[in-house]
Amino acid sequence: MATQSGRGWTSESVGLAFSRLALGIIFVVSGVGKVFATGPKASSITGFADTLAQLGIPFPTLAAWGVGLLELVGGILLLIGLLTRTVAALLAVDMAVATVLVHLPNGFVVSDGGYEYTFVLTLSALGLALSGPGVVSLKRALGRIGS
Repeated sequence: MATQSGRGWTSESVGLAFSRLALGIIFVVSGVGKVFATGPKASSITGFADTLAQLGIPFPTLAAWGVGLLELVGGILLLIGLLTRTVAALLAVDMAVATVLVHLPNGFVVSDGGYEYTFVLTLSALGLALSGPGVVSLKRALGRIGS
């Protein structure tokens, strides 16, 4: 994309909106599945808490609610470009933990339950945590500085 003079629009900055959109959609769908037990990734808080308990996570129901709400609300915040750095950092940790505790033992390939997908989500979220939301964001529209 061409630069839009005086507004800071560059292909790199607009590209961040696409990264936010991709991650935001993925995390909203995942969060809806956990919190509301509906959609293509429906698991419910109870089902997810059972999985966490099997992994030995302390307070699995509390952890399930924390992760479910982080993914749902965090995904929405990524979509609109608000608190991007903070939310993306938290989601990077979320996915790093999933990578190590669940997927790493299965190898790389996602079709074998491997870490391919969660690793990409971890690194993508980390990239947004470092870069911020870009110019196509609610943060920019509100004229806020920082995240």
